Amino acid sequence: MKAVIFDLDGTLIDSAPDIHAAVNLTLAEIGAARIDLRQVKSFIGNGVGVLIEKVRAARGLTLPQPEVLERFMRHYNANPATLTTLYPNVRATLELLTAQGTALGVCTNKPEGPTREILAAFDLTRFFSAVVGGDTLTARKPDPAPLAYAVAALNRPTTAYVGDSEVDAETAQRAALPFAIFSQGYRKTPISELPHDASFDDFAELPAVLDRLMPVPA
Repeated sequence: MKAVIFDLDGTLIDSAPDIHAAVNLTLAEIGAARIDLRQVKSFIGNGVGVLIEKVRAARGLTLPQPEVLERFMRHYNANPATLTTLYPNVRATLELLTAQGTALGVCTNKPEGPTREILAAFDLTRFFSAVVGGDTLTARKPDPAPLAYAVAALNRPTTAYVGDSEVDAETAQRAALPFAIFSQGYRKTPISELPHDASFDDFAELPAVLDRLMPVPA
């Protein structure tokens, strides 16, 4: 039996609009200029702490990191799924994989609380037997520990990882897992320059990709 673990932001969901909104509410609150969506997207991937570090650097903020982070989380937690959308065919693909008996998990650098809230908002909680957030352990991706933790929780002989970014590619490589990269997410590097075993443009393609990465023994 197989397992598949997914990244969240830029993979299952396009959450950048809600993250962007929370960033700009935070900046407005402290009297700083807005940041555009494209730049905020480039800040996503290494966890909320790094996101806020990059926001502070972009706007030359002297307000301490913990205070800016607290303000951001207050705004984001109030509305984590207002503007967020599922990528096309995500739900149908999760339904199909579940029907095939594949165990599913999430491993993301988003804090676990908002992760679970977003999964619930889109009625996705029922698909995932393991949910690992950026604060579930002391380590976060690209450290392979969170991914290894999710693999152990699912406890299947063969597991693949699905993500969209440089961080996900490095995490899968360090965890020695097959990696399929979703081309429509938040990466900044050409796919050809990232370690990966397969790429796909639409979630409708993913089941066939996974069959190639994890063939059933004859």
